[in-house]
Formats: sequence, C-alpha cells, structure tokens
Amino acid sequence: MFRGRYPHTIDPKGRVSMPTAFRAELQEHEDRPPFVTNLSRCLALFPWQRWLDFEERMASLSQVRPEVQAFQRFLVSGAQECAIDRQGRILLPQHLRQHAGLEREVVIAGVGPRIEIWDRSRLDEEIRRVAERHDEISTVLADLGL
Repeated sequence: MFRGRYPHTIDPKGRVSMPTAFRAELQEHEDRPPFVTNLSRCLALFPWQRWLDFEERMASLSQVRPEVQAFQRFLVSGAQECAIDRQGRILLPQHLRQHAGLEREVVIAGVGPRIEIWDRSRLDEEIRRVAERHDEISTVLADLGL
C-alpha cells in the first residue's frame, strides 16, 4: 500500500522521480513496469498485477451499460506501461501529462493501492475542497461501514 505526499518536478523530457519508498514497493512485488492512466484531474499509477486485476473486474461488468463503456474508454484506453529507469524516474507520456495539467511542479501521492500524480496547484485545490466537505464525506464513509 502506498501512502504520503512527495513534491517533485518533471524534467524537460517528461520524466519524474518516484519516491524511494514507492519505487521499492513497486519493484519488490513486480518485475513488470507499472501502468499509468488518467483519472479525473490527475494520473494514477498502478503496480502491473494490480492494474490487470482492476481491468479484469471492469471487464466483468455489463458491457452494454453506457456508463461502463464510457469508464473503460476513459480509463483503459489511457493506460500505458511506464518503466522506471535506473535513476528511479518514470517517463510520463505527453497525452497523460496534458490530461492532468502536469508541467513542472507535481506531487506524487500514495493513495492506498495506487499512486496519484498531481499538478501541485490542482492537488492543493482538491485538498481544500475535500476539507470543506469533510463532514459530508465522513457521513458517507460511516454509512459504508468505515
């Protein structure tokens, strides 16, 4: 499981260094490169096997529902294997950087089973919005049993 927030910068070639703890966990369980895909306002990085398990769960959903089709089109078609180089960097494809508004200052956030890569100002805004809705979100989570 991934946790914590780490500020980083993207180099001119579109590479960003993975935090050491994340890199170690990614390489401990997998010899295959992780998958990176788009989320609503950021990028998501999944360990290889976790991504395949997630894709399998999505494939088991009703393929005739327009919402399932749209979600798969958005998430699966954006997914790309992205190897971690010897310096611990990952090259983020241009179309994914563009989707998430990633230019230079980013935050790499561990969010349990996945890693999110955010533009720093977008994440600050997102954290502020979540803080404003804290009571509402806490109620929903309590209803879900957390």
